[in-house]
Amino acid sequence: MRRKLAANLSLLFAERPLSERIVAAAQAGFDGVEVQFPYALSATDLQAELQRQAMPLVLFNLPAGDLMAGGNGLAGVPGREADFAKALQQALNYAEVAQPEKVNVLPGKLAPGVSEAQALDTLEHNLRLAADAFANLGVAVVCEAINRLDMPRFLLASSAELAAMLARVAHPNLSAQLDLYHMARMGEPIAQSVQQLAGQIGHVQFADVPGRGAPGSGELDFQAALRALDSVDYRGWLAAEYRPAEDDRLAWLETWRSAGWIAPR
Repeated sequence: MRRKLAANLSLLFAERPLSERIVAAAQAGFDGVEVQFPYALSATDLQAELQRQAMPLVLFNLPAGDLMAGGNGLAGVPGREADFAKALQQALNYAEVAQPEKVNVLPGKLAPGVSEAQALDTLEHNLRLAADAFANLGVAVVCEAINRLDMPRFLLASSAELAAMLARVAHPNLSAQLDLYHMARMGEPIAQSVQQLAGQIGHVQFADVPGRGAPGSGELDFQAALRALDSVDYRGWLAAEYRPAEDDRLAWLETWRSAGWIAPR
């Protein structure tokens, strides 16, 4: 199978300005790119560089409020609905120009003093809003579970919890973003995670475990993970979202090519 590889430009090639990271990803042999939060670069400038390099923009995240600074985020936090609506509009405006294939809604953390039921109700409502709004642009929406070791109190942290939320929203424009690193950090066998979300996987990200480094730096069996994805006929993107070592030379890419896991350049 010809697997499509995307570089996460928030972590890879991070020593360069964002526009130059697109060039670096193309030169390294990636098929596309994703960015966690691209908003510091104008959507016009981002799209112009993507077109110059013939690189699709696979995915970016909706603004998540204070989540990355240690706060609770937006999507699953009762009382922050107006802030989520502003974030949604910002992402819609950006997507109209940048033309991503998908956008990711981060659920956020269970806020102190809020019940899990209240938080899940809020997340369900906001996911439905996002799925409706982006459907009008032809952009798919995904939602991601993140492990509670790296991010305590995260609202969705397992494939079962993510699957349950997808079932609650039941929207044709919403699917799962399966991050192999986060599920492995939660102790889930990857084959189990894949089966739990079979038929609902819209996007896949990866890094090795436990250090979130490049493939081959840890314990995750990537060959088995790829077989598991093949078993459910997943044909979407695989996005490298790992923290590169200082001397990272993308050696894993050549290893994967040599093993026939991805097509030759």
